[in-house]
Amino acid sequence: MSIVKTNFPEFILKVSCPAASGIVAGVTSFLSERGAYISDLSHFDDNENNGLFMRARFHIQSGSKTLQDLQEDFPALARKHDMQWKMVVSDEPTKTLIMVSQYDHCLDNILYRLRKNDFNMKITAVVSNHLNLRPMAEREGIRFVHLPITKENKPQQEQALLDIIDETQSELIVLARYMQILSDDLCEKLSGKAINIHHSFLPGFKGAKPYHQAHTRGVKLIGATAHYVTADLDEGPIIGQEVQEVDHTYSSDMLVSVGRDTETRALAKAVKLHTEHRVFIDGNKTIIFK
Repeated sequence: MSIVKTNFPEFILKVSCPAASGIVAGVTSFLSERGAYISDLSHFDDNENNGLFMRARFHIQSGSKTLQDLQEDFPALARKHDMQWKMVVSDEPTKTLIMVSQYDHCLDNILYRLRKNDFNMKITAVVSNHLNLRPMAEREGIRFVHLPITKENKPQQEQALLDIIDETQSELIVLARYMQILSDDLCEKLSGKAINIHHSFLPGFKGAKPYHQAHTRGVKLIGATAHYVTADLDEGPIIGQEVQEVDHTYSSDMLVSVGRDTETRALAKAVKLHTEHRVFIDGNKTIIFK
């Protein structure tokens, strides 16, 4: 029997809770009783930590249940199983604030993919500690906010950033090569909602000109890692990674070029997964339903 497609809005439900029998059945029964057709359902048991993770995409085939109705009904089931949960309209754009410094490739790639409808998000503002990328943002009609950082004004500027996030109701913060270390306090306040991109090598090179350092060490593999921001610099839960083989023929400038490509791909992958509500944070790692 074929399923007739409708114009009813689709919803996404994310659930995480201690593993126990009856949870999947409980969620599917809850949705079925409200006339839902589940078009996609994924779940995973983390046996090491006794956790269960679930993502369901569905629409209501009959009746007039709204997101608010479902959100008001679900807490009874959630309390029964000690669930952390979130329910959203699937095509509602994620309000996203972008942070940049002087490198333009990650921001440029995000803007291009947004124009091509690759991302279901709305950019609320571009915030930078430099003025270099102001024209790129304003060409797209996006608000640009300049927050220069010094040792003396860092606490005040981080508070200004939080004020902008609150004012714009931004749900996601993307550090698109933002070259400033965030304070532990700010990392805590942005926990689970800020994504950073980091050049990652074997071995890892810290400090200035990492690709030039890699060249002098004759690396054979370079890559980039997109992860959630934590106080442990570049060690947050990983969302996406990209790698590419290189060899002795690559100059340092060639490595920089390849590095830009891996960084844009890894960051784009992470942003897409997050805005499609496919990522769960499980301690120091992530659970991702693709």
